Amino acid sequence: MFKIGKWPKMSTIVLSILLIVTLVVGCGNQQGEQGVKSTVKIGYINWQEDIAVTYLWQEILKEKGYQVELVNVDVAPLFVGLNKGDLDIFLDSWLPKTQQAYWEKYKDKLDDYGSWYQGEAKIGLVVPKYVSINSINQLNDQKNNFNGQIIGIDPGAGIMKTTDKAIKDYSLNYEIVQGSEAAMLATLDKAYKENKWVVITGWSPHWMFSKYELKYLSDPNKAFGEAEGLHILANKEFTQKQPAIGAMLKKFKLNDQQVGSLESLINQGLSPQDAAKKWIQDNKTLVNSWLA
Repeated sequence: MFKIGKWPKMSTIVLSILLIVTLVVGCGNQQGEQGVKSTVKIGYINWQEDIAVTYLWQEILKEKGYQVELVNVDVAPLFVGLNKGDLDIFLDSWLPKTQQAYWEKYKDKLDDYGSWYQGEAKIGLVVPKYVSINSINQLNDQKNNFNGQIIGIDPGAGIMKTTDKAIKDYSLNYEIVQGSEAAMLATLDKAYKENKWVVITGWSPHWMFSKYELKYLSDPNKAFGEAEGLHILANKEFTQKQPAIGAMLKKFKLNDQQVGSLESLINQGLSPQDAAKKWIQDNKTLVNSWLA
């Protein structure tokens, strides 16, 4: 039998325990909810511009207090992940043509924030500006000046297959030199310094356009297709849960020089993460305009 005098102490102890348990459970639930809201999963592909802008936004969002997870996948599983909500954002969708089939299949579950690239995303044949021709259909007349070669990259790349198609479409008497992006750029650099003629397989955006004065040869037969935009896609549920991030991404814009300078930092040897940090520090005004 308890003495009457001990009841107040016992009641206080019980109430204190209940209060602590309630607070612990409540905080745990609250942290769990906040964790879900503050984690952003960005899918990316091993394309130079995609790596650059993905790591850029990882750093920006981390500075804003978000947790960011990067997932490196191929195009098909990336769109599947976006559709299911396993991924939240993709920063480098080539539209309206290149990835049209994926967009048409999954667009009911996706939001398009628009193109961030203030230029024409394209592929084609590129020459220095000092070269006097301006069209692919002029190449045969200048075969000797180009040594009968189009300097390409690795043989499995999509642009190499398209270039092979262009050679047939224009009946070009040229050989496509296979190699790597690094080898192609080394050939361009050497020719450029010596003011020699060279034609390469090129694409935009790419940092080489900020380092050298280059131009695309016009493509009247549309062998390389039309110019496109680099669109930001997001899962619709993510847009609803994180409207602030969506608002920032819709303001994100880069021109050739800006994206080129970001890519150049990586090509100079910095890790994508360190390159992003340095670029943000060097471009504070621009970055802040996206976050306002």
